[in-house]
Amino acid sequence: MAGISQRKRIWGWYFFDWASQPYHTLLVTFIFGPYFASIASDHFIGAGVTEEVADAQAQAMWSWCLTVTGLIIGLGAPIMGAFADTTGRRMPWIIVFSMMYVLGAAAIWGVLPDGSNLWWGLMVFGFGFIGAEYALIFINSQLPSLGTAEEVGDLSGSGFAFGYLGGVASLLIMLALFVEQSSGKTLIGLDPVFGLDAAMREGTRAVGPFTALWYMVFMVPYFLWVRDVGPRGHGGGVMGALGALVRTIKSLRHRLSLSTYLGSSMFYRDALNGLYGFGGTYAILVLNWSITSVGVFGIIGAVAGAVFSWMGGKADKRFGPKPVIKLAIWALIGVCIIVVGMDRSQIFGLALAEGSKLPDMIFFGCGVLIGGFGGVLQASSRSLMVRHTDPAVPTENFGLYGLSGRATAFMAPALIGLVTTLSGSARIGVSPVILLFVIGLVLLRWVKAEGDKETWLGS
Repeated sequence: MAGISQRKRIWGWYFFDWASQPYHTLLVTFIFGPYFASIASDHFIGAGVTEEVADAQAQAMWSWCLTVTGLIIGLGAPIMGAFADTTGRRMPWIIVFSMMYVLGAAAIWGVLPDGSNLWWGLMVFGFGFIGAEYALIFINSQLPSLGTAEEVGDLSGSGFAFGYLGGVASLLIMLALFVEQSSGKTLIGLDPVFGLDAAMREGTRAVGPFTALWYMVFMVPYFLWVRDVGPRGHGGGVMGALGALVRTIKSLRHRLSLSTYLGSSMFYRDALNGLYGFGGTYAILVLNWSITSVGVFGIIGAVAGAVFSWMGGKADKRFGPKPVIKLAIWALIGVCIIVVGMDRSQIFGLALAEGSKLPDMIFFGCGVLIGGFGGVLQASSRSLMVRHTDPAVPTENFGLYGLSGRATAFMAPALIGLVTTLSGSARIGVSPVILLFVIGLVLLRWVKAEGDKETWLGS
C-alpha cells in the first residue's frame, strides 16, 4: 500500500462502478435485453404464432436466462467469498472474473438479427453476467476498509452515483454513434460509425464489444490504485474455505439481525433485479417502443440514479441506511403498481384515446423513479451490510450478501416467466415483483439499524 493514498484507493474503488455499470445499463436493461426481446419475438412470429404469444415467449425466454445465471451466481457467491478469505488473495479472482466479463460481453456481437442463434446469445450474455456479479462480491468486500461505519454509506452512494454517470456516458455514446433506428440512422442522424451495417443491426450488436472495451479501459485506475486489503487468510485451501463457510452459516442462528437482513434483501433485491431485467423488454413488448426510445428512457433513469444515489448517500450518513432503504422500497412498490396497471390503450381500466402519449409520459416518469430509488436501494443496502460485517472475514460475509441477492435471483425471472406464460400478457407478467418487494419490507422490521457488531465482537 506504500505510496497509494487513501483518496486514490477510494477513487480506484469508484472506478469499478464506472467500468462495470455498462453491463447492467447497456446489456441487461436498455440495449441488448430489448434487442434480444425484439429479435426473439420476430423469430417466433415467423414461426407462425400471434404477436401477443410471440411477445410472451420472448419475455419468458429472457426470464429463464436470468433464472439460470441467477442460480449459478447465488450458489457460487459464498463459496468464492470464503475461499478468498481463507487464502487472503482477492485480486486474482477479480482478474479472472473480469476476463469472463470481457469475453462474454464481446461475444454478443455474434447474436444475429434473424434470431438464428438466440441460445448462443443467452449463453454468452450469461457467461459475462456471472463474471460481472462475482467480481462485484470481491469489490464490495473492500468497502469496510475505505472508511468508518458512518462514512461507508456516503462512500457507497457516491460509488453508485459515479457508476450511473458511467452508464449515462456509455449509453449516450451508443445512441449517438452506434444504435440504428428504423431509418438506419443513429439518434443524431448519423450512419453507424466504422461503416457498421444498419441492415444487419451491427450498430446495436456493437454494444457487446463496446461494453468489453469500456471495462478494460476504465478498470485501469482500479488495478493501479487498489490492492488486496483485510486479513491475509489462514490457509486450508478449498476444504478450509468450505469449513469456514459452514461455520459462518451455522452462526447465523445467533445473529438474528444479519440473518433477517439477508432474507429481506434477498427478496427486495430480487424484485429490483426483476425491474431492471424487464424494464426495457416491457417498453418494447407492451408499449411498442423502439430501442432508441428505450435508450433515451435509460439515460433519464441513469441520470436519476446518479443524482438520487448521491443524495441517498448523504441521507444514509445522516439517518442511517435502514430508513433510506424503506423509503426506496415503498417508492418502487408504487412504480410497479403503475406499470402493471397500464398499457397503450388504458390506465387502471380507464380507456385512452388511440395514439395517446400518456402511457409514454408516465413510463418515462417511472424510469426516473426506478433508476433513482433503485440506485438508492443498492447503495444503502451495501452500507447496511457493512454494519453487519465481521472485518476478519469481509469477503465471506459479502459472499453471503451476494448469495442473498442471487440465491433466489431465479425467483423474479421465474415468476415473471410463469405469470407471463399463464396470462399470455407481458404486462401482467411483471406483477410478481410487487409481492417480492412487500415480503422484503416486512422482514426488514427485525433488522437492527445499527447492525449487530456486538455479536461478532463477542464471538
